[in-house]
Amino acid sequence: MAEPIEIVTYDPAWPAMFARTGAGMREALGDAAARIDHIGSTSVPGLVAKPVIDIQISVASLEPTDRFVVPLTGMGFVYRADNPERTKRYFREPPGQRRTHLHVRQLGSFSQQFPLLFRDYLRCHATAAAEYAAVKRRCAAAFRNDRPGYVQAKDACVWDIVRRADTWAQ
Repeated sequence: MAEPIEIVTYDPAWPAMFARTGAGMREALGDAAARIDHIGSTSVPGLVAKPVIDIQISVASLEPTDRFVVPLTGMGFVYRADNPERTKRYFREPPGQRRTHLHVRQLGSFSQQFPLLFRDYLRCHATAAAEYAAVKRRCAAAFRNDRPGYVQAKDACVWDIVRRADTWAQ
C-alpha cells in the first residue's frame, strides 16, 4: 500500500533545501540544463504542501537522455525510465535521502511553462494560494490513501487557477 498523503504547514527551510540540491545539479549538469527551478507547493512561501521538494530541470531536448541522466544518476538520483508521462523524464531522490522529485522537461514546452506559471501566480496571489491550500487539505483528508484520487480531486481547482494565471500573465 502506498504511503498516506500528508499535508504539512509551510517549512521556511524548503527554499534552502532546494538551493543546496540545485547548486549541486548546476555543477553536475553544466550547460545541459538551461534552467533549474524549485516548483510545486514547497516553492510557494506560506503554502501547505506534501513535504516533497519538486525540482524542474529545463533542457533543450529530452533526447538523447545521456546529457542529464548520467550526471543526475551520478549524484545518486534514481531515474524512473518507466514513468508514463511522455512530456518529462522523472527521477527520485537517492535511497535514504529526503523525498525529492526531479522533472526534466523540454525548455519552452507547455509542460515546462505550466508549473512555473502556476507557482508564480500563487506566489503573487495570496487569496488563490489560500484557496488552493483549503482544497489540498480537503482532498488529502478525503483521499488519504489514494494518491491518484487526491490528484484528480484537485484538478478543477488547479485548472481554475491556471486560467486566472494565464490571464494575469498576459
